Amino acid sequence: MLLCEKLSSPRFMVKHLTDLLTTPPRQGAASESPRSHEDAVFAKLQEKFPLIIFSCVQLASKLSLHSHIIDNNTAVRFLHSVGYSVSKQTVLESELMILKGLEFRLNAPNPLTYVEILLEVLGHNEPSIPVERLYHLCHHVLQFVSLQRTAIFNSLLVMTTQCVSPSTEQREKFVTVTEDYMLLGVSVIAVASLSFNALQVVGELSHITGISRRSISDFAHVTLMHIVILITLIH
Repeated sequence: MLLCEKLSSPRFMVKHLTDLLTTPPRQGAASESPRSHEDAVFAKLQEKFPLIIFSCVQLASKLSLHSHIIDNNTAVRFLHSVGYSVSKQTVLESELMILKGLEFRLNAPNPLTYVEILLEVLGHNEPSIPVERLYHLCHHVLQFVSLQRTAIFNSLLVMTTQCVSPSTEQREKFVTVTEDYMLLGVSVIAVASLSFNALQVVGELSHITGISRRSISDFAHVTLMHIVILITLIH
């Protein structure tokens, strides 16, 4: 999941779906209702979805797993094994579609990149911090935050504004916070460091980034609150 996020596959899917929905229907289908057009688009997307996802993984492997690249022969064999009969040409066309959809900008900024860079600096500045173990935990925390993104940021907005129903103006100003990958990165590391010396880690992260300890702690607190809520619901 995070590997594909580094490739920005969600960014591609949003753009691809938008393009499909905004493309005028073919001439013979001009009389179709908007709902029929949407149904046709989603049916088409559903048919291609497994191949699109696999192509995102394949492209991500070429970017990040240089010694274990998923070549087209391997791709075709795997897809055949799970019931998708495709040719190497189809696999290539799928990759090209994604590359064009992203305008060949594969390494867009993303939270995982920030986490990795911050951990590298953290390990350099403070060798006693177990960066490798933190990195493993950060993956889990970042996945959780990605899945619970809306709920977590809503809670952070309420905490920041101290208002249960923030105004439109407050929500608009808060957009910059939701797009701040540096803040997200340090907060993810802060949560992951709870089993170590969290205060030391938060202090070092604040020193590295210039983000206040309070901001890091608030985000980490909200994330932990949602983790606890989920655990409670499961049990």
